[in-house]
This record gives sequence, structure tokens and C-alpha cells, in this order.
Amino acid sequence: MGEKYPMDAEMKAAIDEQLSVFRETDGRQASSVSVPGRPDAPVLLLTTTGRKSGMARTTPLIFCRDGERLLLVASLGGYDRHPQWYLNLVEHPEVEVQVGADQIRMRAAPAGPDERERLWRVVTEVYPTYARYQDETVREIPVVTLDRLV
Repeated sequence: MGEKYPMDAEMKAAIDEQLSVFRETDGRQASSVSVPGRPDAPVLLLTTTGRKSGMARTTPLIFCRDGERLLLVASLGGYDRHPQWYLNLVEHPEVEVQVGADQIRMRAAPAGPDERERLWRVVTEVYPTYARYQDETVREIPVVTLDRLV
């Protein structure tokens, strides 16, 4: 894989602040990101189990809907490696998602090649920057489906 994603202190602080505000307000604040020329993109909190540590790890992420399913994109800003949250859910597919005040247990799975093509159109409609990220990396950026556990 290529270079490591540069998570500087400022970026980490911004993510931590978004996570904190989202939790404190049950998603009434910090639950979207601006998209130039489009409606804001919705944000959820994804909690995975660390594949090495076994500890819970929570990340705010843009999401899309596909019927009853939720979709995530493992873009990591177009870098040539998968984000840690993606590697965690591949190892431990049972995750917890918070959308607004709702906490939902879900099963995560990378979309297969045929399904990914259709879902890629869905996610790039919500957040067009994903297309640029795909152009900037040698890896195929995964689209992850989340299905509610019964």
C-alpha cells in the first residue's frame, strides 16, 4: 500500500469534537457535513470492535440510505490504504450505529462487485467527492452495506 493517511492533531481534534457534540446532543448537532452545491450529507456514528485491541472504536462517517440498508464508503480521503474502521468491521462485522438518538445493532459487509457498481452511484450522488477520491487512489474504494440485526 501507499503512503499513510496523515491524521494530524488538528484533524483528530475536529473529529473528536464532532463525536463529542453528536453524542451530547443525540445527533441534533454535528450530524451532517456541508457539500458544496448540494444538500448537507448526513453523518452517523459507527462503533466497531478493534481487530487487534478488541476495544470499541467510534468514528463519525457520512452515510447514505439504500432502502432499509445504510451505506458507508471506506474512502480515507483517497489514500492508498483502507481506514482502520473498515479493517475492524471486516474482522468483526457486528457493529453499532447511532443515527440521531437511535442506536442500532447492524451487520456490516463490503458490497460485492456487481452491487458496488450500483451503490457507488448512490453514494456519489450524496457526496460527489467520493468520485475524486477514487480517481486519486490505486485501490477500489469499498462501499459497505449495513443491515439491521433482528
